[in-house]
Amino acid sequence: MSESPITIDAIINGEMYKTEKHEPRENPTRPEEIVGYAPVNTVEETKKAIDVASDTFTTWRESSIDDRVERMRAAIQKIKDQTPEIAKLLSREHGKALYDAEGEIGVSLMWMEFACDNVKEVVKNEVQEHDTGKTIIARDAIGVVAAITPWNYPLSLSTIKIAPALLAGNTMVLKPSPLAPLAVSKVAAIIANEFPPGVLNMVHGEADVGVELTSNPKIAKIAFTGGTETAKHIMKAAADTIKHMTLELGGNDAAIILKDFDVNDEKLMTRLVISNFLTTGQICMIAKRIYVDKSIYEKFVEKYIEAANKWIRVGDPFDKNVTVGPVNNKKQADYVQELVEDAQSKGAEVIKLGEILDQDIFEEGYFLQPTVVLGAAQHDRVVVEEQFGPTVPILTFENDEEAIKLANDSIYGLTSSVWGDEEHAIEVAQHIQAGTTMINTAAIQGLDVRFPFGGVKQSGMGREYGKEGLLAYTDTHVINIPKDGDLPYIPE
Repeated sequence: MSESPITIDAIINGEMYKTEKHEPRENPTRPEEIVGYAPVNTVEETKKAIDVASDTFTTWRESSIDDRVERMRAAIQKIKDQTPEIAKLLSREHGKALYDAEGEIGVSLMWMEFACDNVKEVVKNEVQEHDTGKTIIARDAIGVVAAITPWNYPLSLSTIKIAPALLAGNTMVLKPSPLAPLAVSKVAAIIANEFPPGVLNMVHGEADVGVELTSNPKIAKIAFTGGTETAKHIMKAAADTIKHMTLELGGNDAAIILKDFDVNDEKLMTRLVISNFLTTGQICMIAKRIYVDKSIYEKFVEKYIEAANKWIRVGDPFDKNVTVGPVNNKKQADYVQELVEDAQSKGAEVIKLGEILDQDIFEEGYFLQPTVVLGAAQHDRVVVEEQFGPTVPILTFENDEEAIKLANDSIYGLTSSVWGDEEHAIEVAQHIQAGTTMINTAAIQGLDVRFPFGGVKQSGMGREYGKEGLLAYTDTHVINIPKDGDLPYIPE
């Protein structure tokens, strides 16, 4: 589906800002095809965007919530109207299947609507009368937010920051990933056009732009989704000016399969397969390690492979029969393949899953056939490292205590899942170290934007989604008003 490439620009002070240099974004399905060109902004251009956002904040913070909500709802409607075109562009630049791209837009809109519906109640002043007087607990806007977003879910992981930030009265400078910059730029432009100039700005670029966004003293909050190692650099860069932070980082999410799990439940098994291979396994909250009670291991593996072979269809993202597209970029594909080969070299069995629908396209693009790895050890790389691609190891455990120990044996703690009898699963879930634990579901299938999402340990800090995700873009401001009365002490 070759089309003419598009060119996008930065957004500074409500205008498309032309820059000297642009970089191509290839189609991972057909790497010879250029989908579009994104700007490479300079540090000086980034400073200009920050200055504009800082100046705009002084007036935008005084706007009414009703006005902000009205503007955001107008943007929501325009995104809905343009969903087919945006989804098509996202699928081409990212490689995710078209149904998956449409689903990402759906999640984005769901959150934006939740934020509009709830922001007024969540950030309103709370007034408390008490014996010593009255206290007002206000929720003030923080200032300029730097939002740095990744390539795997570029729309939802940008709007998850844009909506609460702007609705709370902040301004923003957004930096999308160079590996998926096009569709998110279209969405950001739609939103920016509904707000006063300078409220939502967007720049593109490499590490130097990121450093400026995380160290500039005019930035009051950093909202970052991405890798743990990058987050460590961000925290160091921000240290001199003590910024607010929301960091949603990597995960190596465990799925525990209890002995009372029904291996013959095809729908449940398919749900598990989807939780491993949706978006070609490139989701921070996907189930990346499976631990199975030893008593059902052999039957589980048999039924899991059956379900995977039925659901997984690898090929062109625009083929309606395809469920798994290419990996987003060659570097990531090579990394996943390296983990699989490392496991094989240590004696693990690697089984290919699903069907390749078009061998020519498969060989042309950044495709990997999904695999399951059997017989890996707990400390093999494919188990320890976040593979972020279409492979998953299956290991065994003797009892619930060992399952919990193995699941918690990770520097990460984003999400997890427990599969089996509900009461039994809940009991096990309460011992897992994770920001979210799902029962008999996992990944996007178990996501609910009404409730907070984030990680523990090295999977991040702070929460997005839910009411907590709205409050994360506010400062608590306490105003105390004493009652008239005698002073506590007057010296003679």
